[in-house]
Amino acid sequence: MTSNMVVQFIARRTVASIILLVVVMSAVFVADRNIGDPARMVLGDTGTEEDLLELRLRMGLEDPWLVQYGRFLAGMATFNFGETFRYGISKPFAHGGLPESRETLPIALDRLPATFVLTSVTIALSVLIALPLGIWAAVRPRTLGDRLVNVLSLAGVSIVEYWFALILILLFAVRLDWLPTSGYGTAAHVILPALALSLRPIGRITQIVRSAMLDEIAKPYVTAARGRGIPLSRIAAIHALKNASIPIVTTIGDETINVITGVIIIETVFGWPGIGALTVDALKIRDVPLIEATIFLLVLMVLCINLIVDLLYAVLNPRVKLG
Repeated sequence: MTSNMVVQFIARRTVASIILLVVVMSAVFVADRNIGDPARMVLGDTGTEEDLLELRLRMGLEDPWLVQYGRFLAGMATFNFGETFRYGISKPFAHGGLPESRETLPIALDRLPATFVLTSVTIALSVLIALPLGIWAAVRPRTLGDRLVNVLSLAGVSIVEYWFALILILLFAVRLDWLPTSGYGTAAHVILPALALSLRPIGRITQIVRSAMLDEIAKPYVTAARGRGIPLSRIAAIHALKNASIPIVTTIGDETINVITGVIIIETVFGWPGIGALTVDALKIRDVPLIEATIFLLVLMVLCINLIVDLLYAVLNPRVKLG
């Protein structure tokens, strides 16, 4: 695998990702324009028809649809999704009192580090728990421990995240008073939301690790290594795990994407000031430019994760062709 191959692969995937990003954001643009008049959503029951017309002009809603779409694509290319006329505004609108606007993307970017911290802790916790569990179950097939791991992993995949989040709050924050119910800023604040989000990734990754490891353990090279007296646990942890890494890495990437989409609910439940909670706030107040900015960042994160996973394929298994 040469550096030229890597560059070509990244270039192709970047172009494909940009096309997919445009398609997704175009669907968001159409949906936003068909759920109602964005200017009327901003004003609500306040403001006169003059206020409504002025705001529509400031938002560019009086222009033809194709002109709006062209401006939207140009704004996306320059990372400018327009201005919010509602987010952070506490006073009601009144005639002649339209608020000063704020750029939406900087607002969304300010929330990105909190989501990154929560996602990173969740995936790290999931991998640290799921890998040993999956390997341990694979080297003890059809035992009581293997069956117990299967049951627990299935439960982790099946339990609804926000229900589990409420149970964690009631138990560890309300009844035991060990952890805060919500907030952000300390290690204690991240424990409960990370646990709530990690339940599904732990279950799914454990299942895939166990299945992939069972396939590897059944191969001749493992039998030969065991014949030379090497313990099965060592073979599994050192040799078989690397050879089974492709489906495991794929699952970790998929679950990372699921965590990113899952933070929209969990951040709201725990009052975590991330981009997921901001998306919910933007939907509540029907702030179209802010909705577009938050969804853009979420989709961009998903595309980046897919690119990283594809590159890891070639690193973990040289037989995988980047071409």
